[in-house]
Amino acid sequence: MADTFDVVVIGAGPVGENVADRAVQGGLTVAIVESELVGGECSYWACMPTKALLRDAAALRAAHRLPGARAAVTGGPDPAAVLARRDAFASHWHDEGQVAWLTGAGISLYRGTGRIVATRTVEVTGADGEPVVLEARHAVVVATGTSAFRPPIPGLADTDPWSSREAASARTVPERLAVIGGGVVGAEMATAFAALGSHVTVVARDGLLPSVEPFASDLVVRSLTEQGVTLHLSAQPSRVERDEDGAVRLHLTDGSRLEADRVLVATGRTPNTRTIGLENVGLGAGDWLDVDESLRVLGADGTPIGDGWLYAAGDVNHRALLTHQGKYQARALGDAIAARAEGTAVDGSPWGRHAVTADDRAVPQVIFTDPEIATVGHTAATAAAAGLRFRAVEYDLGAVAGASLHADGYAGRAGMIVDEDRKTIAGFTVVGPDVGELLHAATIAITGEVPVDRLWHAVPAYPTISEVWLRLLETYGRQA
Repeated sequence: MADTFDVVVIGAGPVGENVADRAVQGGLTVAIVESELVGGECSYWACMPTKALLRDAAALRAAHRLPGARAAVTGGPDPAAVLARRDAFASHWHDEGQVAWLTGAGISLYRGTGRIVATRTVEVTGADGEPVVLEARHAVVVATGTSAFRPPIPGLADTDPWSSREAASARTVPERLAVIGGGVVGAEMATAFAALGSHVTVVARDGLLPSVEPFASDLVVRSLTEQGVTLHLSAQPSRVERDEDGAVRLHLTDGSRLEADRVLVATGRTPNTRTIGLENVGLGAGDWLDVDESLRVLGADGTPIGDGWLYAAGDVNHRALLTHQGKYQARALGDAIAARAEGTAVDGSPWGRHAVTADDRAVPQVIFTDPEIATVGHTAATAAAAGLRFRAVEYDLGAVAGASLHADGYAGRAGMIVDEDRKTIAGFTVVGPDVGELLHAATIAITGEVPVDRLWHAVPAYPTISEVWLRLLETYGRQA
């Protein structure tokens, strides 16, 4: 006999938790299915532990940039203490606290692998091998996230490479670390392990952080080089092998070779959809899930599966692979499912304000390298690809009074993309020490479509780094 709930959520990471919580707050009953730790990738192997790995070194760098503080600092970071603090932020890889939260929120937890076997029906197989059938009155939500993608490089699998998970939960710091991939994970982990004492080499076929503005990635390249990181930015491994002494040798397409004690593969993500029963709803196992603006999963014909009972939120739908964006989707989706279950029309439809609209116009991201990069909305390259008539404006962040007070020799830069037809900000990028906290102002300006003329009346406090907004507007005005 099946256990019946209004909603069944597959995946108890931050996205699944938020969908479930909002649906419960909307008066629905919810079951959530999890095969690993409740709390998901972000809590144990991504956002929280990786930023904990990076924070100590960032604090030391900040102290070294001020002469009075520098005089009080001796030595580098203590790797053991850094790893211990990281362990605390990962809850020592135990999920009792997250499970207690689910219970307190009124969400029923089923541990095991969830598989869609029929319309609104999920079969859960736990550790004992006995299946439990869950039926959903209204909706099934897939929130299973992604896993690290391992490229088919000859010999790589035989060298026991790290993925982002092993890097985030490392028990020791390797003497030599080779990082394959120049995206966010590769750049952040190169920053972290170089600060902890590893000799780091990055192999990045498409360059370092190729999706951000070049002025931002160039500063990170310069910083990593100054920290002793070796960069191969137009090469990739052609084969990998392990020597008799245990060292890993990478043969690169530029003809060079390098040795490492550990290899971290950071070459992208793949959806966790191979075992969830997609074939039973006409989709391919292992596929990304295409969704509409209300996050209903679409079939091959581009229309919602069945009567729209199947949804996908977070990384698995490939809209924006960031925890905060997945949680944004989850909040909207939980509310929408509750509204639809009640038959409540919002703004003339069952969806209205619950539709997800920010995932293609105002996606904020902070990259915790040295220096930090904060970006939201378009870059010049994506604005051009989108056919916008725009103007790109840049300003030297180090010339802002607040930045020069923040650190001696402050090096940074800010840029904004102005939609010339609408006269609104369409993109913002800033690079420099501790710039992450500047980002939300830009996110609000873009999401709120604040006209440039109105931004002149948003006066930044002096002397803060936020004064860069005034300098960007002045530069924009002088170019007009």
